[in-house]
Amino acid sequence: MVYRVYVEKKPGLAHEAQSLKSDLITLLGIEQLQDVRLLNRYDVEDIGAELFEHLKTTVFAEPQLDTVTEQLPDPTGAVVFAVEYLPGQFDQRADSASQCIQLISKGERPLVRSAKVYYLYGELEEKDIAAIKKYVINPVESREAGLAPFDTLKIAYDQPPMVETLQGFLDLDAAGLNGFVKRYSLAMDDDDLKFCQDYFKAEQRCPTLTEIRMLDTYWSDHCRHTTFLTHLTDLRFDDPAAQKTYEEYLRVREELGVRKPVCLMDIATIGAKYLKQQ
Repeated sequence: MVYRVYVEKKPGLAHEAQSLKSDLITLLGIEQLQDVRLLNRYDVEDIGAELFEHLKTTVFAEPQLDTVTEQLPDPTGAVVFAVEYLPGQFDQRADSASQCIQLISKGERPLVRSAKVYYLYGELEEKDIAAIKKYVINPVESREAGLAPFDTLKIAYDQPPMVETLQGFLDLDAAGLNGFVKRYSLAMDDDDLKFCQDYFKAEQRCPTLTEIRMLDTYWSDHCRHTTFLTHLTDLRFDDPAAQKTYEEYLRVREELGVRKPVCLMDIATIGAKYLKQQ
């Protein structure tokens, strides 16, 4: 069974809600917004009813500061929506609650999910509501949540398909390797892929697509060994300021006694090395 509870700061203590109201009016220009209420919603599974009652005022809320209910307040005159973390995103509030419950119960850690429920009051238009949701929902980590209760907090994941083994990879000629790079939009070039092919020939097996993707990611130009450690020779600068800066870098290298080849990593870190010496 999934138990649900709503927690709201008492009047005069709802500083987060009032701060949000101020931001929405001053930053978004929604002057018709009259009030904002903010509730923290907790759903918990794998506990008993007696423990749940105890948790209401020990883990989920502080009686002197919060109002606790099992039902949403009357939505009359309000726009109501909830926001939750995306699956896979770390929910600090839910994780902390789960750990506290385990300490109290001395049993298995229960499943806990949290969400924030917003009540917006005022003569709000659809564009106002959309702007507010865009402001409070970061699509990178969160999403709008439903208001209906959960049957379970357990998430059923589909069984992933078997990873494809790239049959015939070991037999590709130069043209085949070039076509392979283009087909899979790889960051590595033909010579890099040929190096990988020779490796898997030595292993006497074809690679999986996952292995090639992993190698390609770490072989890409975002990786320090192909960009930041590349030896720089015969450099020319069109900008006098850039030329002057580079000459200063060479002077500092000489003062520090650096003997390794010039590379972007050395250019990037030479200042810190110089300050450390000084």
